[in-house]
Amino acid sequence: MNPKLRKSFNHFAWVVAASGTCFSASAFAQQTNLDLLRRIDELQNEIQSIRSQLAPKTQQPSESAAPAKAHEYLERKSGEGVTFLTHGGEVTVYGNLDLSVDSTTKGISNKVAGNGDTPVGNMGWMPAISTNLSSIGLRGHQALGDSAPEFVWQLETQIDVAATSGTTNTNSNTSDVVKGALTSRNSYIGLMSPHWGALKIGKTDAPYKTSTANMNPFSGMLGDYSVIMGNTGGDNRVEFGTRLDHAIWYESPNMNGITINALAAPGQNRATDNSNIASGSSDCTGGNVPSSGGGTACQDGSYGNAYSVSLAYRNAGLYAVAAYEVHQQVNRVSDNGDANDIGDETAAKIGIQYKFDSTRTTVSGIYEVMNRRVSDDLVYYNERSRSGTWVAISQEIGDKDSLHFGWAHANVTPGDPGVHNTAGPAANLDNAADLYTLAWKHQVDKSLTYYADYALTINHDAAHYDLGAGGRAVTTDCHDASGALDGSGHCYGGGHVEGVSVGMKYIF
Repeated sequence: MNPKLRKSFNHFAWVVAASGTCFSASAFAQQTNLDLLRRIDELQNEIQSIRSQLAPKTQQPSESAAPAKAHEYLERKSGEGVTFLTHGGEVTVYGNLDLSVDSTTKGISNKVAGNGDTPVGNMGWMPAISTNLSSIGLRGHQALGDSAPEFVWQLETQIDVAATSGTTNTNSNTSDVVKGALTSRNSYIGLMSPHWGALKIGKTDAPYKTSTANMNPFSGMLGDYSVIMGNTGGDNRVEFGTRLDHAIWYESPNMNGITINALAAPGQNRATDNSNIASGSSDCTGGNVPSSGGGTACQDGSYGNAYSVSLAYRNAGLYAVAAYEVHQQVNRVSDNGDANDIGDETAAKIGIQYKFDSTRTTVSGIYEVMNRRVSDDLVYYNERSRSGTWVAISQEIGDKDSLHFGWAHANVTPGDPGVHNTAGPAANLDNAADLYTLAWKHQVDKSLTYYADYALTINHDAAHYDLGAGGRAVTTDCHDASGALDGSGHCYGGGHVEGVSVGMKYIF
């Protein structure tokens, strides 16, 4: 026993004994009894205090809980990826590095124009090194409170790994956009909630484009389905598979497998025929400069307001989607010089994909209809209205390898403005085309992939679809080495555009 406690107990026992003696003696006075009782109370209080000091203490929750650690900026988050913790949020560095060694041919060396001209320049196989949609970016989110939505943001740019960044000046396309500049790709700010979805503002790939991206196993490669799908005129621009600037969009949460995305982009054009460069933009809407098509204004596909929407359903191995997009008052005066050649252009598609787990086979299919609404007297120039199909089959082989086959078909259009070796403008020209792609991929790990692919575009007599449309690999199209650098150089329809490619893709 504690010496202090033992002493107090002894003292207490002595007092009790003494008090008993005193109470048995009738000579003790009443005042003495009161003094003893007071002393006993004091001793009892002292003993209780000592016991409390000797007993183990139990901490209250408020005393034991340490304050939550506040993350400092750029504190690395554990796990895969390059993510840093911030005060109430995260910042992630991500990227896609994709380079390939290619060899392609335009397949037009035997073509002859109506005036007797033949293609100028190297029309045989040409080797190239391509940077295929490589990009790097930052994205993050920041908490705004327990019940408030999160603030989300993203800044993304193209990385021209194998070339020097700059504007585009070729005999098939001219653009003032520097795609290697900061935030040249999908960039935005917005608010996101797990309950109602996300609302974002900036620039992004339209819902029409992203809705079927998972059905394109050749993304960024020579045989990318954008050669035909979403491509109305068969050039290297992809009208309905592109990024839309100055846009606002909504992304729904997953509602029992259903998701909805919707986007609106104001035209921001002071000209009633959309012939000006849109306010705040470097190029005409549609992806070219005012001189494209041989003109002096935005008359080669420039449009006003744009709207895009998609509705998708996913359940186990099944994915089904429907999408629609409209570009209002598209200016195509450069096709014929007629100031009335301005009209809405629309695209609609349905797609379905199914993965068979038993055979590890994925089958995808898309049917698409695009339309340009113009008066009947302009039908002979209308190469923008047509339907098309896409079929892709992917087969996993072992744990690392996969084979992929794709076929796209473009049906004929009502008319054709004419290229140098075709008899346009006219109706009933055979400008159909087929794209065939075959690829092998080897997945080294989660980030690194090796691939090899072969692609062939077979254009019927008046068609001029290419390889590399929309920035996928180096563009190989219908133009020879002559002509001005405004896209109006000699173009020969009916080419069999062909290419092989071996590449490496790293995602982080």
